[in-house]
Amino acid sequence: MNGIDLVVVVVYIAGVSILGASLGARSRGLKGYFLGESDVPAWAVMISIVATETSTATFLSVPGVAYRGDFTYLQLAFGYIIGRVLVAVFLLPAYFRGSILTAYQLLQERFGGPTRTLASLLFLAARSLGDGLRLFLAATVLEHLTGWSSMAAIAVVALVTVVYTFLGGMKAVVWTDVIQFCVYILGACAALLILARELPGGWPTLIETARQGGKLHLLDFRFDLTRPFTFWAGVLGGMVLNTATHGVDQMMVQRYLAARSQGQAAFALVASGFVVLAQFALFLLIGASLWVFYRALPPAVPLGSDEVFTYFIVHYLPRGMMGLLVAAIFSAAMGTLAGSLNSASATIVNDLYRPLFPAADERRLMFVSRGAVVAWGVVLAFVASQARRLDENVVVSALTVASFVSGILLGVFLLGLFADRVGQGAALVGVLVGAAAVTVAKFATPLAWPYFATVGASSVVLAALAASLVLPRLGAVPQHSSADA
Repeated sequence: MNGIDLVVVVVYIAGVSILGASLGARSRGLKGYFLGESDVPAWAVMISIVATETSTATFLSVPGVAYRGDFTYLQLAFGYIIGRVLVAVFLLPAYFRGSILTAYQLLQERFGGPTRTLASLLFLAARSLGDGLRLFLAATVLEHLTGWSSMAAIAVVALVTVVYTFLGGMKAVVWTDVIQFCVYILGACAALLILARELPGGWPTLIETARQGGKLHLLDFRFDLTRPFTFWAGVLGGMVLNTATHGVDQMMVQRYLAARSQGQAAFALVASGFVVLAQFALFLLIGASLWVFYRALPPAVPLGSDEVFTYFIVHYLPRGMMGLLVAAIFSAAMGTLAGSLNSASATIVNDLYRPLFPAADERRLMFVSRGAVVAWGVVLAFVASQARRLDENVVVSALTVASFVSGILLGVFLLGLFADRVGQGAALVGVLVGAAAVTVAKFATPLAWPYFATVGASSVVLAALAASLVLPRLGAVPQHSSADA
């Protein structure tokens, strides 16, 4: 990058860090640090939800999906919208009934401490793998642009995000998400316009060539369980996956609890589904356009699917604009990582630390919370450092991780809400069976990854119900008061 681009990136990163830290500086106590005093407007919660699930993997890998394939990836977003409606109707009321900081406190009230602990550990495992992959992709871009080592690039991205999350808490996360959403959408639109301008023939040639090449093909009604991007995988698999990721994942639940009311949280959640649909369409259009562009102007070296957009950014954007796009890439990365850091810290403190040290005062808990933010940043950096061994498209790898674990968590929550006869023992049996079922689906069958969450959730529910019938003692439901959480 030249001097102008570097200035744009440095000013952006410094500005976001300072603003994030100052926005949350007045937050007091755990509720302020983790929930922003539950005083965030609905529109900001909506944008934060979108920015959180829009990582560098989305920004760089989704264009690669269309570059190698077509628009059928967009069918997942159909199921995502349905899943969010289900969360708003069936799960949000449970979260707003009492005063909680994490989703997994509900599991202790319903089943007991071991179930809550297991669910928390599963969440942390999924977040470490998925967000470590997203950090790796953001650092890869920085590595290519600056010539730094891979570890140095990972450390820089992680450090910047840890700093403003450590200082500002949830308010810093949400309001910087709003800024970052605007930056990466502006950057993506600018790149698309420049791409069309640089292509001989402009927009008419781009659209017609993409259409003739089948790049704009959207609907695939083949009922083939081995294909990840069909209408059925999108509606069924995407629905269950999104019900899980947005219904029982602490990183998302924390945003709903930061809203001013259940109604505002529901609006933010459902509306975010339509924004994600439009956003996916934008990134897929960039990928299809790159396919047309490189047919006319072939790149000098072979490109992997995750590299096609980065190559265009480096070689074709004018001065200053490349800095904006790199800032947009950091925006997408930091939005997801900040949410991961804050939600992981909330889970570690409320679901793992507090049950062990119930006498800890607020000051001690705040100290542990900030320490957990730093520790989680180290964990994500370690996972990112190991991600070079992956051969798959990064966004597919990250979604596979989410689908693998989130379905199991969804199954446990469904038992808690709708299966009164199932107690803690039966629920834990269900988790073990669900984990085994998803493992078999992943490694021993050709089943496409969007169905993994469906396999996990259904296996947990069916196994737990069967266990409660065959072994009545496992079906015993302990009585817990809300104070136990």
